[in-house]
Amino acid sequence: MMNESIKDKWIMIQAYKHNGELHRQWSHGYVLEDNDNYFIVSSIRASVTESDGRKWHTKEPAMFIFSKKEWFNVIAMIKEDGVCFYVNIASPSIFDKGYIKYIDYDLDVKLYVDGSTKLLDVSEYHKHAKEQNYPDEIKQILSQSVDKIYVRIKEKEFPFISGDIEKFYRDFKKRVN
Repeated sequence: MMNESIKDKWIMIQAYKHNGELHRQWSHGYVLEDNDNYFIVSSIRASVTESDGRKWHTKEPAMFIFSKKEWFNVIAMIKEDGVCFYVNIASPSIFDKGYIKYIDYDLDVKLYVDGSTKLLDVSEYHKHAKEQNYPDEIKQILSQSVDKIYVRIKEKEFPFISGDIEKFYRDFKKRVN
């Protein structure tokens, strides 16, 4: 049976940790695309609630690319000087009961507007991998995912194309205005 598309719908987003605890939640996002490989979601001024109850609002418009098959998702932030990409190394995403959901595995890759990159939260990853007993198979998948992200960035493969992100954002503005 084919799942019903969530394209052109408002949804919420939840990130979990490996142990099943809710890590972070976004108040809203608009689904621009729902295909076999990705959910593409736009968000402006979303309210974000952290696991400790702390709340904050996103500053820039953002495009989320949630992979349904690969172990990552991307938040592309549209800034005045260009697009900045923040990659969460995470489980493939699913849609369940009004939420896009995934497991966040701590490691992040940031691609700055100037093209430089940085691997973030390595110590947090090692801490949680030990505390939550990440299986060796998962650790191997996560390591391979980081490597694949760097190749995609270098080769300028989707979703690391600023022009595509800007087009999605223009499309979002047309659809919701």
